[in-house]
Amino acid sequence: MGLLSKKNVGGDEDLAKDFHFPTSKKALLIFTRNPELGKVKTRLATSVGDESALKIYKFLLQHTAKITANVQADKFVYYSEGIHKEDSWDNNTYSKKLQEGDDLGIRMYNAFTEVFSLGYDQAIIIGSDMYDLNTEDLDNAFTALKDHDYVIGPAEDGGYYLLGMKQPNQAIFSKKEWGKDSVLQATLDDLKNERLKTLEERNDVDYYSDIRDNEAFQEFLPDYLDTEF
Repeated sequence: MGLLSKKNVGGDEDLAKDFHFPTSKKALLIFTRNPELGKVKTRLATSVGDESALKIYKFLLQHTAKITANVQADKFVYYSEGIHKEDSWDNNTYSKKLQEGDDLGIRMYNAFTEVFSLGYDQAIIIGSDMYDLNTEDLDNAFTALKDHDYVIGPAEDGGYYLLGMKQPNQAIFSKKEWGKDSVLQATLDDLKNERLKTLEERNDVDYYSDIRDNEAFQEFLPDYLDTEF
């Protein structure tokens, strides 16, 4: 599998740079971690083990690629460590970039700033591990941005699974305890005077309890777990 790292992009630098011509006024940003053993779904791995956690994460990547492929927007995948040339994200469908910044908030803000500089009017960001998300949800989020300046999808754990806007806003990415259950409320406080559309609450996949009773994940679970449902 080809990989473009931050240190060495070689002859494939075009995948990491911006020779990009917008085909839409809408941009979908997908933040993803590089799928490496022991580095993804670490909270889930405490119950199912590193190998099963990696298999589940790869399954979630494939699901996210499937539901985003036909979204009517230009699509960008932002990798955590390095850009894979051959993976779940088709090079003809997704522009591939690297996350830049010291924490999640800075990385998201930089990504929004980058795509808006390319001429987009609307941008939405999601992660790559939301099994409860589908194409219609994403289309509806973009529709909401026609009449609202922001759209947010609350997650059950106190964070959010989707955030959309019409222009960069550094404040909503600052002074947040990323990964804590305070992120959603702190963000809503920042947006209390804005035209905001709040979507349905959804659950992401962080713990064994999130997938224990879901048939789609049973094949990835180790034999020692009680997977009857």
